[in-house]
Amino acid sequence: MNTPIASIQEDSLTRLLVPRFLTYVKLASPSDRHAGGTPSTPEQWDLARLLAQELRDLGLSQVELTAHCYVIARIPATPGRETAPGIGFLAHMDVSPDAPGRNVAPVLVERYDGKPISLADGLSLDPATDPELSAQKGQAIIHTDGRTLLGADDKAGVAEIMAAAEYLLTNPDIVHGPLEIIFTPDEEIGAGLAEFPLESIRSVVCYTLDGGPAGEFEAECFNAYEALVAFKGRSIHPGTARGKLLNAVTMAAVFTAMLPRNESPEAADGRYGFYCPSEIRGGHEEASLELIIRDFDMAQVTRRLAALDAFARAVEAQFPGGEITVKVNPQYYNMRDKIEARPEVLDKLSAAAENLGIPFHFTPIRGGTDGSRLTELGIPTPNIFTGGNNFHSRTEWLAVSGMVSACRMILELVRLWGL
Repeated sequence: MNTPIASIQEDSLTRLLVPRFLTYVKLASPSDRHAGGTPSTPEQWDLARLLAQELRDLGLSQVELTAHCYVIARIPATPGRETAPGIGFLAHMDVSPDAPGRNVAPVLVERYDGKPISLADGLSLDPATDPELSAQKGQAIIHTDGRTLLGADDKAGVAEIMAAAEYLLTNPDIVHGPLEIIFTPDEEIGAGLAEFPLESIRSVVCYTLDGGPAGEFEAECFNAYEALVAFKGRSIHPGTARGKLLNAVTMAAVFTAMLPRNESPEAADGRYGFYCPSEIRGGHEEASLELIIRDFDMAQVTRRLAALDAFARAVEAQFPGGEITVKVNPQYYNMRDKIEARPEVLDKLSAAAENLGIPFHFTPIRGGTDGSRLTELGIPTPNIFTGGNNFHSRTEWLAVSGMVSACRMILELVRLWGL
């Protein structure tokens, strides 16, 4: 027997999903772009240890928590399906450091009334300006209280994978091939696979659960670079500074102001890329600027990287004697071509949604996932929705129905790949 996934009762999945998610978001796990090592914060270990133990408690004997905080577990194939292609499901455990991520107090609304929701500090969730929220009238949602982010990015994905694993292990009539579960640290700072033990992964294809509203699939992402710009000036008392002071802070500000405003995140959407300054630090003698560059077209990335050097020379000309160095580091690349080279990966994704009656569309990720890097390393890994909205903000919220649909997607993909 091979259970039709569409016939699984929503309540049975909701009971597996919601308590897990509420538990996970209360465990602080922000990553830190300024820290060295993997994981970048010790708090990520708390969630990793909890997940590893939960997987063992489900009866899995092949559960590994690596020295760098990766959780890898295997579910053996149904007898007779051992030679089916091995597939993996991946989510990240950290949350963005760009909004408060500690002491999260999630609010479960079991039947949303369709009205604006007041949050802390004068914030609100308003269906008049949020179509996804408006569509949830009468449905269950989970939102932040406004003091912190919620952590649906990506603890919703973690909960969905864990719930699917429990359902599979307690319903052996769903026939499947070899399965892997992978949880990673530090995705939000572009370092999710920095110490990843690729050699131990057996899956030939993976799916990340790290997307937004229900029905969104992503098989294309930005090409991503980080730029670190260092400014060297000369300090002297401001009262006697004429002709002597070279203020590195001013140099950094002038450089930042040269970044084209029409190529900023707030001016770009669709397939348009951008420069985005992330942080300026320093004083009169030395200052630093961190920024990211994103675009789907590698030629546009190359153009922007060249422009950074031109901006540096222009600012040095305005501050004779000052020095500016630009160091760039690749973070991840567009995964489109490598995924399209394996058409069955997206064919099964589309088939799963059609079988479940989930309206879907493919959209480019205006960001990236660990799947971007994993695809580059040879394992095609498109991205599946989680039901989350307004990620990285204090107005983040999650549709429970989206979580249920994502969990069904996992189960249906498991079934299709195991045929």
